Parts: sequence; C-alpha cells; structure tokens
Amino acid sequence: MEQLPIFVTLKDRKVILLGSGEMADAKKRLYQRAGALLTDDENADAALAVIAIEDDVEAAVAVKRMKQRGLLVNAVDRSALCDYTTPAIIDRAPVLIAIGTGGASAGLAKALRQRLEQLLPANLGQLARNLFGARKQIKDKWPDGADRRRAIDAALDPGGPLDPLTDTAAQRLDTWLAEPGTGAATGLVELTLHSPDADALTIKQARLLGQADAIFAANNLPPSLLVRARADAEIFPLDDFDSTRTMGLTLLIRYDGP
Repeated sequence: MEQLPIFVTLKDRKVILLGSGEMADAKKRLYQRAGALLTDDENADAALAVIAIEDDVEAAVAVKRMKQRGLLVNAVDRSALCDYTTPAIIDRAPVLIAIGTGGASAGLAKALRQRLEQLLPANLGQLARNLFGARKQIKDKWPDGADRRRAIDAALDPGGPLDPLTDTAAQRLDTWLAEPGTGAATGLVELTLHSPDADALTIKQARLLGQADAIFAANNLPPSLLVRARADAEIFPLDDFDSTRTMGLTLLIRYDGP
C-alpha cells in the first residue's frame, strides 16, 4: 500500500485552488460538493492546496510554493508532484466508497467505479443511517463489544438479514433486532488454502478472514493472504495453538502450496 486512504471533513474549511479552465472547474465542483470553501489566496489559512494549472513549469513552481507553506498538495494530472490524490467516488451518503490508483490511471478508477455503482443499492445510505439510529438498541442487545461486532458481521453477511447488497436491507433492521438468536457464530474453524494468491480465496474464506478474532497461521502462509484479515485480529503461529485460547471466531489456517 503506497498511500493511506483517509476521509477528510472539509465542510466550511478553506482549500486553496490555483488555476483556471476545465481542470480547475472539475476540482471546484468536487471540493464544493464536500462543503469546502475554495480560495485563490495563497496566504489563506488552509491545510490543502489544489494546483490545476495547465503550464507544467508554472504548475511545478506553484506546487513548490504551497509545499513550502506545509500544505498537502494535489497537482492535477501530475501524480509525481502530489502529496495526495482524489479518488473516483461512489456516493451513497453517508456511505462513501473511494477508488484510487495512486495517480496511475484515473480511467481505471473510473471504470471500477462504474462497475461497482451497478452493484450497490440506491438506499445503501439509508441502511447506514438506520444502523446509526439503532446503536443504543444494538448495544443493549449485545452489551459485550466483541459479541456486538460478531452479530453485526453475521447480519451483514451475504444472505444475512441486513445484506447490504439487497434492496430491502434498510427496511429489515427492526425485524432483525426483534428476532431471538441473531448473534454470530463463534468457535473454531479450520481452513486449508491451496494458493498464495489472495484473489483465489473463496468468498467464504475471505469473509472468515475479515471476521476472525484470532488467527493461528502456518509458518509457510504467504503474508499477502493475512492482509485480508481484520486489522485488529490477533495473529499467532499455528504451532502455538492451544484450544484453551480459543476466542470468539478463531481460524486455524494451513497452507499446502509451494
């Protein structure tokens, strides 16, 4: 990963935008959509600067000036000069999906966005708002944080009552909360992987990696596969497995590849 994707709140914050023409107009629309206050005053109190100047030399000089001020700079169509890049965006507010290529190909990011747009229901944002509004009910039903996370994971699984890729998930939240036994499965799951390619994971395997609380992995397991694990999952050598240490959803992963 060569860039850290982050979401920045820009509402009512100044962003310096230098340049004119089609490139500048496109950036202006994007940043205004996020609520930013755009200015061409180079001395403005801002954290970000966008350089949308057509001339290469003039643009490079402007980038240097802004970086000397300590600002993070986006230089349109000049990835080598950028401190950050703007992604292709899927907007299902408050759900945002950002697709970036580190400036390698805006066309590729756009093509991926168009494909994913077709998969995501228009009311996905309503599901997010409903989950936010039901936080107290969810917390009351699952007071333990780990149990709560597993229950939500199970509900959002493919085919689950809140499967986010279905059109009706946003309307099923109350029904899900009213049902008894809506918690997530816990226990021990053994996986044997046959390929070092993370893209060869089955949907179920990828889902388990993303949900496991603890993972005991074989020493020959390629690190690229463990990248798919939940960021806060505990990972141990498989040789250290002790059934008394089983917690929540625990995976034992072996690798029989080369």
